[in-house]
Amino acid sequence: MIKAKIYKPSKSAMQSGRAKTGQWLLEYERRAPLGPESLMGWTASADTLNQVRLKFDTLEDAIARAEKEGFEFTVQKPQERKVKPRNYSDNFVYEDRAR
Repeated sequence: MIKAKIYKPSKSAMQSGRAKTGQWLLEYERRAPLGPESLMGWTASADTLNQVRLKFDTLEDAIARAEKEGFEFTVQKPQERKVKPRNYSDNFVYEDRAR
């Protein structure tokens, strides 16, 4: 049985915005171990299925696809970010920390 995981990717360290984080990804889990390739010595695997990443707009679509294909899957719920609203002027407010 093929195992897969469904998750919503977090933003990379190289981006300041939240683009490309709204879609759900379905990735297959690795079935073959990684090892050095004989010719160049690069890390390689005989399992090429782990290179496939399917993108879905909703979690329900991703789950429906995994169930349709008969995959055993796990869903990783995204951690919701908490935004504390601030004003620019809050940077200059004097706070007496001696109290």
